Amino acid sequence: MKTLMVLRMRHFPKIVAIISLLGLCSCNFGYSVVQSQTPNNKISVVENPTLTGGENASVFLAALPENTTNRDLLVDSWQSYRQRFIQDDGRVIDYEASDRSTSEGQAYAMLRAVLINDLTTFERTLKWGENNLQRKENGKSVDSLWAWKWGRLADGSWGPIDKNFASDGDIDAVTALIFAYRKWKRPEYLELAKIKLRDLWEHSTIIGPKGKRYLLPGPDEAFVPNSSTLHLNPSYLAPYAFRIFAQVDKERDWLSLVESSYEILENSSKLSNVGLPSDWVALDIPTGKYQVLPQSSKIQTLYSFDAYRVWWRVALDAAWFDSEPARRYLKTSTKHLQKVWRQTSRLPARIDLQGKSLVDYEATSQYAMFYVAMRLIEPKLANEILRRKILPEYKQGIWDDYSAYYTQNLAWLGLLPAEAVSKELLQKN
Repeated sequence: MKTLMVLRMRHFPKIVAIISLLGLCSCNFGYSVVQSQTPNNKISVVENPTLTGGENASVFLAALPENTTNRDLLVDSWQSYRQRFIQDDGRVIDYEASDRSTSEGQAYAMLRAVLINDLTTFERTLKWGENNLQRKENGKSVDSLWAWKWGRLADGSWGPIDKNFASDGDIDAVTALIFAYRKWKRPEYLELAKIKLRDLWEHSTIIGPKGKRYLLPGPDEAFVPNSSTLHLNPSYLAPYAFRIFAQVDKERDWLSLVESSYEILENSSKLSNVGLPSDWVALDIPTGKYQVLPQSSKIQTLYSFDAYRVWWRVALDAAWFDSEPARRYLKTSTKHLQKVWRQTSRLPARIDLQGKSLVDYEATSQYAMFYVAMRLIEPKLANEILRRKILPEYKQGIWDDYSAYYTQNLAWLGLLPAEAVSKELLQKN
């Protein structure tokens, strides 16, 4: 079981990213294994008998090509995740952070559900998000994006704790909606995706240096601290998703975000002496230069739990769209981790800009995301990581421990081969 320090550090960046607006809410990282507190303060058993059974397993297996590596494990872990982390009503529970729910969690569930052909879970998690995470002012919706954090309020009631959105969650949700439209032939999913794309473009993109458009991690009032600075999160950048968005939304130039994404990734990684991506970086608008956030900042420029997802997002662009910038970035920015692995057979969970390990512990979530990149450029190393660091952590349907919500998602998404996603889902309309 990972230490509580690991759990705290995983959630710290997103918790504090918007504290300038709403203040810091401290989280208690206790958890319940099979129960969670529902909004009416009654205890609800997370395990859902209506979603279990051998008939589901056969459907899920059929959704994955027969030659899919670890096919049975992917099905088993998805069924376990549904039973342990998703309530009957579709709420995804993060036991590591006071049983809260997040837009990220709902989106991961939607994406995983459509990839494994689980329409029931997709509908429930989408419905819960739409019913509970809508951003409102004076009781009226302000847009179609989701408040990123929902949980128990100070008065004991349940609802949005932080009404700002986090663009990574909305990007993953829209991607899942487009896939769902294509898989299940449900036009209402495409219509909702288009509405969300309009709002995501309006509220989470901004013109930066040289007139280029950049993806913000959330609303500009939270991530544009002054007229000359942007705060950016490289792990939110999803070039493959922007290419898919461009297929269905002709009114906005989503491909421009592909270009700026690789600019951010390549240039911000130069802040690290060993070329690693960071959780957070600053961009100076007048000069176009990337900067390290000050030590006093609540969000930090270092390689840690957010940055792991860069490997997965970039690798998908390489695998699905044969992106040369993606392959080039993976070959360049993974060199340090490859070297560390070959020297020590382990990777520290947090690394500073000088390439120095900041902690003694490891993270299965990092190994899973790094594995995706290595499958493309260093298959032998990928197999070593899978055999020595990922598969051994899987026991009784769970990676690491029974509260590790984040690890369950990254491990599953990392193990799902990119080629297991059908061309039907990636096709142009």
